[in-house]
Amino acid sequence: MRYDLCVIGSGPAGQRAAVQAAKLGRQVCIIERREVIGGVAINTGTIPSKALREAILHSTAFKHRLAQASGPIGRRDVTIEELTYWCQHVIKGEIDVVRSQLSRNGVEVRVGTGTFVDPNAVRVRHGNEETRIEADHFLIATGTRPARPKDIPFDHNHIVDADGLLGLHSLPRTLTVVGGGVIGTEYASMLQALGVKVTLIEGRNELMEFLDSEIRESLQYHLRQAGMTLRLGEKVVKVALIDAPDGARSVSGKLVEATLESGKVLRSDTLLYCVGRQGCTDELGLDAIGLQADNRGRITVNEHYQTEVPHIYAAGDVIGFPALASTSMEQGRLSACHMFGVPTQSTPELFPFGIYAVPEISMVGWTEEQLTREDIPYETGIAHYREIARGQLLGDAIGMLKILVHQDSRHILGVHCIGTGATEIIHIGQAVMSLKGTVDYFVETVFNYPTLAECYKVAALNVVNKLIHV
Repeated sequence: MRYDLCVIGSGPAGQRAAVQAAKLGRQVCIIERREVIGGVAINTGTIPSKALREAILHSTAFKHRLAQASGPIGRRDVTIEELTYWCQHVIKGEIDVVRSQLSRNGVEVRVGTGTFVDPNAVRVRHGNEETRIEADHFLIATGTRPARPKDIPFDHNHIVDADGLLGLHSLPRTLTVVGGGVIGTEYASMLQALGVKVTLIEGRNELMEFLDSEIRESLQYHLRQAGMTLRLGEKVVKVALIDAPDGARSVSGKLVEATLESGKVLRSDTLLYCVGRQGCTDELGLDAIGLQADNRGRITVNEHYQTEVPHIYAAGDVIGFPALASTSMEQGRLSACHMFGVPTQSTPELFPFGIYAVPEISMVGWTEEQLTREDIPYETGIAHYREIARGQLLGDAIGMLKILVHQDSRHILGVHCIGTGATEIIHIGQAVMSLKGTVDYFVETVFNYPTLAECYKVAALNVVNKLIHV
């Protein structure tokens, strides 16, 4: 069969590209190797992890205890079965939504593994069946999977990766998380909020160095205040599953032993390994189309998401940073528009980042460190949730919103937030930045009271007062 567009992978990038092309009147098919659609985002990544987070927050009433977050506060009577049940309920709902959307737009979904046989055709294998699909354009949206080094003895119970966390048979008493990136930090903070004793190991000296330093420092402080142990600047050189020594507390009679480069030995019921992800490109047959992935399985594209073969595009996690579901969706849409000659405008520099740790973090635009390196004159305005009525109502005393403003033009250069609803209220700043707005917009605007959006007015007044004295 022949199509105008063949998409390999049904995650956020693939979904959005397929629907966009269908809206343009094109014949589209999606090849998905799983029996269920949605890719990692719906089945093992974004949606499950956020569903787990919401279940934990509700079960621990964490949102109403942030003001007292000076030690471990989780409930120990929540079972892994309860958490998993809620996650599976949400996942099923999302799968149904996506399947309905693709069906309504006439996108054909074919189950199987897609492999290029030449630049214009893909072979789809499903069991003992093979189908040849030809298309004028292709989009590679196969996503990534957790990196699984051969020297880490994963066993799906004591030593797991991010995909296997929800498959645990019981909630661990103690947990070692290796990797302080977005995924590792999110899961570490979620389970810490649930009452699990967590040690987070990160090879760099700070967590998530792309964050604004003040936000990052605040996160690290509050994680420690909640009872988490941070081992920063440390690397794991060996992981082993051992019998619990006499007198050692253990849920299963086994413990995971992690040996650090510094010689420290850490033991816990479970170890979650979250260091890096690998692009799912090994079965694509890239050699047949003259393409090659890098050592992490990622594909290089230009600003239009085209590979070196012009009619073959790639989008989503498989092309690397920022590897967020939100950015992947937009990349898929933009690639479909470009391949069919539809003009678009995009501002990747204003794509927001959302980190669903506990506490929540979001950012858009420049950080203070970037502005300083580029010699751009700026001033900061800060609003603390504790001085906002809505923050008091939520019981969130640690939240903070910061805006960065150009000293001369007064344009908003960046917005950074930590606390309840951070990933929601960031979009107000994003919209003003996209429209080239200045800090005066926030000064002159009336916000509903009481709301977290009020933080923008407080932060704006704070920065304007500073600018007067510059």
